[in-house]
Amino acid sequence: MSIQVKQRFVLKIKRMGINGEGIGFYQKTLVFVPGALKGEEVYCQVTAVKRNFVEARLLKVNRPSKFRVEPECPLYEACGGCQIMHLRYDRQLDFKTDLLQQALKKFQPAGFEEYEIRPTIGMKEPKYYRAKLQFQTRLTKGKVQAGLYAEHSHRLIAIQDCLVQDQVTQAVINQVTVLLTKHRIPIYDERRVGGIRTVMVRRARETGQIQLIFVTSSQVNLTRLVKELVEEFPQIVTVAVNWHTKKSSEIYGDRTEIIWGQEAIRESVLDYTFSLSPRAFYQLNPEQTEILYGEAVKALDIQGHEQLIDAYCGVGTIGFAFAKKVKSLRGMDIIPEAIEDAKRNATALGLDNAHYEAGLAEEIIPRWYKEGYRADALIVDPPRTGLDERLLETIVRYQPEKMVYVSCNVSTLARDLVQLAKVYQVDYIQSVDMFPHTARTECVVKLSKRQVSK
Repeated sequence: MSIQVKQRFVLKIKRMGINGEGIGFYQKTLVFVPGALKGEEVYCQVTAVKRNFVEARLLKVNRPSKFRVEPECPLYEACGGCQIMHLRYDRQLDFKTDLLQQALKKFQPAGFEEYEIRPTIGMKEPKYYRAKLQFQTRLTKGKVQAGLYAEHSHRLIAIQDCLVQDQVTQAVINQVTVLLTKHRIPIYDERRVGGIRTVMVRRARETGQIQLIFVTSSQVNLTRLVKELVEEFPQIVTVAVNWHTKKSSEIYGDRTEIIWGQEAIRESVLDYTFSLSPRAFYQLNPEQTEILYGEAVKALDIQGHEQLIDAYCGVGTIGFAFAKKVKSLRGMDIIPEAIEDAKRNATALGLDNAHYEAGLAEEIIPRWYKEGYRADALIVDPPRTGLDERLLETIVRYQPEKMVYVSCNVSTLARDLVQLAKVYQVDYIQSVDMFPHTARTECVVKLSKRQVSK
């Protein structure tokens, strides 16, 4: 490849990639340019030369797209938390539909050309939607700052007014940094000092209740800080400490302890209410979660006789939408605290047909089948890594009659559909914009077992 690092050239952007970057060709070589939009002519400089592609930095937009807008966030380029805020919002939705189509074309599950891809469902007001934040901390010139690391680095970008973060949670984290400074709470430093590494703040949309987790690598005294914080924010009902002593990029350690208040906050979605303990997973965008779960309910099309398995069930939230309509509901998750939440939530909802276990779906489901349980319907909502290979094998082996796959990663979804499409028909895929201004989307896939011709 004759292209060199620091080389500059003009590039025509042909499309956008999975991370929101512009993609063009120079000397028949793929060039990725963050910040460039489809249809633009840009002037860029090469930053890295790989075996099959080149990465470049945007220097100037010679001919801008008519859909380019000025990002409202002053930290947009430095932060890296959002990738496509410079693209007009309606076109962001088109981009996310295209992302899914790109992923399907790459992995080519059976019949993918004929899949019904429905337009992405967006938000009316795509701001301040994140009900949960996880900010890293850093001590700078005697003051504690909180924010996110700049992309591909450990350089902290302090954030005090995020355009996509719930404004109450932002106000809480801002005051937390003031109190951490005031009370001289030790702050973690990778090179020499133990202390607070990360602070999580989550707010329930329905009740307004707030919970916090202080992730720390060493013993810290938060008594005075908590007292002053809850006086200013009476909505705070839970404060926890998570112990994370290893040098790793994982956000949390294994042990979490409630140090003030109650064990969980209360949240609602669709027509039911549930509890969330500090470590339990729940969607980041409560407003769009209503849409997402509603689409899952439509896609599974429960008739009333079904035995349903909710894999990766978390605190039970998706499964509860079906619980009173099915014969039985079973769920599992690898986080024990989430399963305890699911059990408590099921009891609070008066469900006597729900059963939950902590563990791996790929181990629990085969055991249930050996014990005689048979699922007619399955719903899966895996992490970004997609379905475990053994779980895929389990699904293909036992083949529940119908299935809904809720995905937060179009690439792993398309990969998993290669196996699933061997036994299931993909009726349609509905994309829901859970993360405006980012290159991520969420999808609901309706699958039904293929009929074997006689």
